[in-house]
Amino acid sequence: MNNLSHSHNSNTGSSQNSAAEGTMERGSCILVRYASQNSLDESSQKQLPRPNGKDKSVGAYRNNVHTQRSFDAMNNMREQNLLCDVILVADGIEIPAHKMVLASCSPYFYAMFTGFEESRQDRITLQGVDHRALQLLIEYVYTSVVEVTEDNVQVLLTAANLLQLTDVRDACCDYLQTQLDPSNCLGIRDFADIHGCIDLLNYAETYIEQHFSEVVQFDEFLNLTSEQVVNLIKSDRLSVPSEEKVYECVITWLQYDIATRQSFLADLMEHVRLPLLSQEYLVQRVEKEQLLKGDLQCKDFIIEALKYHLLKGEQKSTFKTPRTIPRQPVGLPKVLLVIGGQAPKAIRSVECYDLREERWYQVAEMPTRRCRAGLAVLGDKVYAIGGFNGSLRVRTVDVYDPVQDQWTTCNSMEARRSTLGVAVLNNCIFAVGGFDGSSGLSSAEMFDPRTQEWRLIASMSTRRSSVGVGVVNGLLYAVGGYDGASRQCLSSVERYNAATDTWTQIAEMSDRRSGAGVGVLDNILYAVGGHDGPLVRKSVEAYNAETNMWHKVADMAFCRRNAGVVAHKGMLFVVGGDDGSSNLASVEVYTPETNSWRLLPASMSIGRSYAGVAMIDKPM
Repeated sequence: MNNLSHSHNSNTGSSQNSAAEGTMERGSCILVRYASQNSLDESSQKQLPRPNGKDKSVGAYRNNVHTQRSFDAMNNMREQNLLCDVILVADGIEIPAHKMVLASCSPYFYAMFTGFEESRQDRITLQGVDHRALQLLIEYVYTSVVEVTEDNVQVLLTAANLLQLTDVRDACCDYLQTQLDPSNCLGIRDFADIHGCIDLLNYAETYIEQHFSEVVQFDEFLNLTSEQVVNLIKSDRLSVPSEEKVYECVITWLQYDIATRQSFLADLMEHVRLPLLSQEYLVQRVEKEQLLKGDLQCKDFIIEALKYHLLKGEQKSTFKTPRTIPRQPVGLPKVLLVIGGQAPKAIRSVECYDLREERWYQVAEMPTRRCRAGLAVLGDKVYAIGGFNGSLRVRTVDVYDPVQDQWTTCNSMEARRSTLGVAVLNNCIFAVGGFDGSSGLSSAEMFDPRTQEWRLIASMSTRRSSVGVGVVNGLLYAVGGYDGASRQCLSSVERYNAATDTWTQIAEMSDRRSGAGVGVLDNILYAVGGHDGPLVRKSVEAYNAETNMWHKVADMAFCRRNAGVVAHKGMLFVVGGDDGSSNLASVEVYTPETNSWRLLPASMSIGRSYAGVAMIDKPM
């Protein structure tokens, strides 16, 4: 474990010891004070003199500073070696102390001085204990104060663990949590495991999973054993922008010491989810990797991945192996991101709702005003696509980095599009329909993040502005919208197959819906609200792809059109929109198990319709 100084600020987690009064930070160390039961605020310790010069008490008398004074006196005696009845020795250094005091604070010393032969000895050598740590811990026993620093935390935790001073051990664990960063987290995890620090171990493992892409860039990763690498990459909870990162880190680890590590090749590749790589990456990179060419088992893994890409539609969803299961990172708190919108004009404002803290806060504004845009999350970036800037329909794309809280731009779409539908499919962004300022659009296009280019795909059969889109089982659905040619709100729905670049009509909704929000839960597609001419709906219907049928579910509390919809943890969040007369700031949440809606406890700072919404990891 090294590089403790390269730390990020992260939540420390509280000590398990309920006696902890508080912590004070001092430079690069923390000062931990544990109060005795008798410790009270100083203001309650002052006594008022009696007029006759004598203090009197009625009933039971309690001196609130007695315990502290006694321990201070005992510590002075220890420092002067007065009445000490034991000398502890570590690394040849002698430390005098009182058995009674040590036994009162440490179960280790209590057992030693009441039941073992050391109870009759006045000089005891402690093997494997660092003398600096022992000195600090003896002082802590007498003073209730210990300084935990970068220089002493490891030896102090080891000694505190041995001497069963669990409150100091927990303080050391809290300190190590604050020092976690990608360069040292693997070492801290192993250190926690060795010393049985379960909370620190779990915290470090979660940190590693959430920062995997950065962790694998440091030497600690390269020095792991093959078994440790397997245990790391087989986790379903790894947070990676794509499976490419897992594949590349395995190749890098093997090449670091190819002579001794090549024999572990197949064991490692078994846990790389090659089918989740793009077909292009498989052909251009994986299949050409010299390390894999000579291994028959690795060839089988590559064939499996290529076969997976050849399957179409439902065939692909039924082809299941451990390597076709997408990773599902958990643990990071989530925030609901709401970007731009009409309030009542196009705005730049971006705000977040912290689901854990149940509060809204502002983040960096967009570079330009934008409403009626599409929003997509790809990797760890958020893309705001097209829309209306208050005067023009645009084809520009702004990209938000939540970690840096900064916006940049990327290549623009082929067409100007507002009120478009946007979704992510096969690690690419699809922009569907919309309005270009003069007419509704049936065209659609796709953004490939590897080439950073947009290209047109097959057009829909119908012009659709104010269209909602969602992805179910690898197929993209365009739901309802407005056909400018017939001036009709639409109940029709089309489905796009990227493998064949074709659109197909499916069952119509029971109601016409333009400006409906669309979300997907457990492969069920939901069409939320919308309007049919002047009628704004609160109704919601759901589509089952297996039966090709729509059915009604519970109505929302409010009529909403042009609301943002996002799925999270089996629930649908419906954000803002308008009810036909005013913009809404509230957020409703749908739970399918109970077929019911509830309102979030806090509303946005302003009412917004046509805003983009996304659920993202909260930056740490």
